[in-house]
Amino acid sequence: MRNRSVTYVPEATFQALADPTRRAVLDLLRHGSRPAGQIAEAFPISRPAISKHLRQLRKARLVVESRRGRHRLYQLNAEPLKAVDSWLEQYRQFWQMNLSSLKSFVEQEYARELGEVEAKGPRKPK
Repeated sequence: MRNRSVTYVPEATFQALADPTRRAVLDLLRHGSRPAGQIAEAFPISRPAISKHLRQLRKARLVVESRRGRHRLYQLNAEPLKAVDSWLEQYRQFWQMNLSSLKSFVEQEYARELGEVEAKGPRKPK
């Protein structure tokens, strides 16, 4: 058996979040810590598959594992999500600026078209 160290790499957070099952596990853990078996029961995939997902989440430090007797409990660690939020902030600003520009453009076009219709006056029936 190979010795696998669990070291943190920022890219590991993004890789972990790329998978919908891992995101669903994180959503489940938002409500509190859970034993591995209970996490596995919440998904239609095998326990070994859930174990692999939990391993990836541990590697990304998105979950913390603790042991109580024979049970492994997993708890959400939201700290690495700060890096994701920081990265996304750039895109929030980008979209906010672009949507504001689009809003201004649409409002100006609407005012211009409204002004043209009012300048022509009401249409007379033929």
